Amino acid sequence: MLSPPSNVVRPDGATRDYGSAVATSNVGSGPFAGRLAGAVAVVTGASRGIGKGIAVELGAAGATVYLTGRTVAPGGLPGTIGETVAEIEALGGTGIALRCDHHVDDEVRDVFARVERDAGRLDVLVNNVFSVPDLAPWIGRPFWDVPIELWDEIVGVGARSHYVASALAAPLLIRSGGGLIANISSSGATRYAQNVLYGIGKAAVDKLTADTALELADHAVAVISIWPGLVRTELIEAAVPKDHDGNAFIDFEGARISLRNVESPRFAGRAVVALAADDTRMTRSGTAVTTEALAAAYGYTDADGTMPHSS
Repeated sequence: MLSPPSNVVRPDGATRDYGSAVATSNVGSGPFAGRLAGAVAVVTGASRGIGKGIAVELGAAGATVYLTGRTVAPGGLPGTIGETVAEIEALGGTGIALRCDHHVDDEVRDVFARVERDAGRLDVLVNNVFSVPDLAPWIGRPFWDVPIELWDEIVGVGARSHYVASALAAPLLIRSGGGLIANISSSGATRYAQNVLYGIGKAAVDKLTADTALELADHAVAVISIWPGLVRTELIEAAVPKDHDGNAFIDFEGARISLRNVESPRFAGRAVVALAADDTRMTRSGTAVTTEALAAAYGYTDADGTMPHSS
């Protein structure tokens, strides 16, 4: 059932009317509680990591969150889409898990058909899906040692899937009166990081941001690349050994950094929420911005109250 419009307060006190959507009674919890009440969001690749953190923060802010992923049962990798929904619900939000393989365009079409059928609108798309487990064994390896088929995972599941989701979401975003597409990218788009394929994939994402922003400018849809810093994902926590005091350190861009001082996955989520709740976000459309810069601009911290410095 569709509910009446709900006004949403942005960080500077102005409001945005998100109109009718699913579960507008959501108020959620946390620093942005209620600011996205009435909004509808899609987050791709939200079984774990940054995607999960973003989905959780959107739900905590009151949005109804449709989240995609392939993992529906516990297995070799931590996290499932159902576990993400449970965490959203624990914070008072509404999450809807949709099993989707972003290699398969018809499955992605089904996601947006479901959103339109249920909610009749879309306010936020977060393109996050990325094949980290496929990349991990080849980090730091020269391109001539990397299997050619890794291109299809890193550029295909990354940049191509972002393009497909954006193309399918755009008509619904436009009919909804505008909104936000957040593309999760990284500084690897402009400098060497991980390996050659990683940089190509992220550069493609930022070019997608710039050009789709141009074509959506007259439709009040902002498209923004978000660059997280070093993020304390489940996979990183599992891979980095702890010392006798329980501390874990990782070498990152020439520095030895404690995992206690880096971003949680929810830090990027708060960046997305802040942008979605800000009706001046079109001024940032077509650009790439770090999570740290957005936290400084909007005045929020990470979920534990700290301010990470790893961008």
